[in-house]
Amino acid sequence: MDPKLISEKFKTLKCCVIIPTYNNYKTLQQVIEGVLVYTEDVIIVNDGSTDSTYEILGQFPQIQQIHLSENKGKGSALRQGFKHVDSLGYNYAITIDSDGQHFPEDIPAFIIALENETNKELLLIGSRNMTQLGVPKKSSFGNKFSNFWFWVETGKRLQDTQSGFRLYPLFAMKKLKFYTKKFEFEIEAIVKAAWSDIEVKNIPIQVHYELEDRVSHFRPFKDFTRISILNTWFVLVTFIYIMPRNLFRKLKKKGLKRFIMEDFLGSDDSSEKKAFSIALGVFIGLSPIWGFHTIVVIFLALLLNLNKVIAFAFSNVSLPPFIPLILYFSLKLGSWLLGENFVLSMTEIDPSLELMKYLKSYIVGSLALSVTAAVACGIVGYVFLTLFERKKILDNG
Repeated sequence: MDPKLISEKFKTLKCCVIIPTYNNYKTLQQVIEGVLVYTEDVIIVNDGSTDSTYEILGQFPQIQQIHLSENKGKGSALRQGFKHVDSLGYNYAITIDSDGQHFPEDIPAFIIALENETNKELLLIGSRNMTQLGVPKKSSFGNKFSNFWFWVETGKRLQDTQSGFRLYPLFAMKKLKFYTKKFEFEIEAIVKAAWSDIEVKNIPIQVHYELEDRVSHFRPFKDFTRISILNTWFVLVTFIYIMPRNLFRKLKKKGLKRFIMEDFLGSDDSSEKKAFSIALGVFIGLSPIWGFHTIVVIFLALLLNLNKVIAFAFSNVSLPPFIPLILYFSLKLGSWLLGENFVLSMTEIDPSLELMKYLKSYIVGSLALSVTAAVACGIVGYVFLTLFERKKILDNG
C-alpha cells in the first residue's frame, strides 16, 4: 500500500510508533529508517544504552526521543513510552523491537487490520511463523509455553503471545495498572487487556532470526523465571477471581433462565461431556478441600477438556448455606462405613464444631459422599440432557 496513504491513516487513527532500544546500535538505524517510510509519529525510548545509540539517534532530530539514565528493562521503557504518547493525545501505539527481527514493511498490516475492525478496543500482536528455518528451538518452545498459559488465564487461543511487534489501544488501557518492568511486561499487558474485555488478536508478520547483527537481551534463566512467576500468579488470580467474576457477570446479565438455556443447555458440548462436567463439579464441591474448590475444579476442567462453566457452577454445591448439611451427611456416612457410633445431631453441626475429633470419619464420609453424589448427578444430568437434545431435534423438525 502507498506509504503516503498509510501515513494519513496514522494521523486519522491518532497512532504512533514506539521503538524501545537498548544497545542495538547495529540494527537501530535501519529500523528507524524503515518506520519513517510510513510515519513521522515516532518515539524512541533509549533504555540507558551504553553503546553508540546516542550518536545514531542524533541523526534523527525530527523524531521524539526519551533517554533513560540507566537500563531498567523493556517493560519499563514501554511504560515510559506509553505515558509520554498518551500525554500527546495518541490513541494507539505500534511497538517494534530495534534488534532487526521485525520488518517495518509489516506496519501497514496493523493499520489496515485496525481500520477494518468494528471493535476499536483492539490489541494486535504480530504472529511470527515459528516453524520456519532459523527459528531457535528455545524461542519456539518459549512461545508455545507462553501461548498455553495465556489460554489458561484468559480462555483465548493465540498463535504468538511473545512477539514485540504489536498495536496497543492506549485509550482502552489507561485504567489498567501494571507492575512489571522487564520482558514479562508484554505478558502482563495482554493478559490484563483480555481480562478487561479488550480484544486480543494475532495478525501474520514476517520475522528474521538469522540476522548477523541481531542482539537479543533476553536472559533465558532470569527472564524465564520472572515470566513463570508472573504466570503462576495470573493462574491463581484467574481461578480464584476472574473466572468466577466472568460467570457471575454472565449470569447477572442474562438472568438465570437464559443463562441455563444458552450456556448450559445450549452449549455445543455433547451430553456426555456436560454430564462429566456436572459430575466433576459435584465431586470437587463436596470433597474435603475447603478453600481450594474453585482452583481445583477449573484446573481439572481445563486438564480434562470439560465444560468449565458447568463444572464451576456445580462445584458451588458447597455454598455456605449447605455446609452444615454436607458436614452432617459426611460425618454420618463416614461413621457408618467405619462402624463407629455417630452421636451428633443436625443442630450440633456448626462452624465451631471441632472437626479434628471426627476427622477420620469426616474424610472417609466426605469422599464417599462426593463419589456417590457425583455419579448420581452425572447420570441424572446425562439422562436429562439426552432427553432435552432429543426434544430440541423434534421441535426443529
